[in-house]
Amino acid sequence: MRTASVKDVADRAGVSVGTVSNVLNNPDRVAERTRERVQSAIADLGFVRNDAARQLRAGHSRTIGLVVLDAANPFYAALARGAEEEATRHNFSLLLASSLQDADREHRYIDLFEEQRVQGLLLSPVGETAARVADLAGHGVSTVLVDRDAEAETYGSVSVDDVHGGRIAVEHLLETGRRRIAFVAAETELRQVADRWRGARDAVAQEPSAGASIELVEAHSLTTLGGRAATLSLLEREPADIPDAIFCANDLLATGALQAFIMDGRYRVPDDVALVGYDDIEFASSAIVPLTTIRRPAEELGRTAVRMLLGDTASEHTVFRPELIARASTGSR
Repeated sequence: MRTASVKDVADRAGVSVGTVSNVLNNPDRVAERTRERVQSAIADLGFVRNDAARQLRAGHSRTIGLVVLDAANPFYAALARGAEEEATRHNFSLLLASSLQDADREHRYIDLFEEQRVQGLLLSPVGETAARVADLAGHGVSTVLVDRDAEAETYGSVSVDDVHGGRIAVEHLLETGRRRIAFVAAETELRQVADRWRGARDAVAQEPSAGASIELVEAHSLTTLGGRAATLSLLEREPADIPDAIFCANDLLATGALQAFIMDGRYRVPDDVALVGYDDIEFASSAIVPLTTIRRPAEELGRTAVRMLLGDTASEHTVFRPELIARASTGSR
């Protein structure tokens, strides 16, 4: 069956094609009685507008692309929720993609969104982005980096001071009397992870008392399973070599670490080993041992990035300050 066209609607309603177009795009310009007649014809014919054709004519769509590192991570899910709510408030739709920390996959999604003529792009990048973003700008696509500071002044960014976050996490552990700290992480080349590691090392270096140390323990991924496996490997050490505190690069790793302690059964959190995560995902407060963590405002990151993209501030740089949330996993109640 042939799909009804704008001309079919115009013929059925007894109006011009231009009037139908105005009803679809600028209804306030059409008299109420005429508008009702056109809408009735649309309903009778089952007409669906060809938005792809409209986008081709306009040169862009009312959509925003968002590429995150891992949509399965609750932090990025919350970020996307904030971005979607803000986009909807401005009558835009959000298209979400996950790069899975794969640069080639990221580039394919950027290409796809450009082909879809998105109004703009929100990007949580895998690696360096300056050349690719400049390319997009040349094609009329504005970009805002999300959860990453920008390397250039020509485009905007919304990020978190993760060096400070790593520092306050380890300072908290040192204040509770912990001295042998393990930093459990994966994807250490990612800027966010590298910054947390740098802040953690800074905190130990500035500790006035002797005997404080920190080591990097690499997990196979930034996931619950990655945290569990890395922690179980730590627990295979001689008792004297087991750290008295673990700082994980995100809450998923810390959740896996909790599982490892329960599976092993010999050590308790926080009596024997204190544990700190990062992000303050929804699960952190309801874990079997509520998780001390560093809170990042995920939804506000998403909302701010959309406002920046759609406003006149697409070359600004907003940096949020993370916050320590102390719970039972470090002995706080």
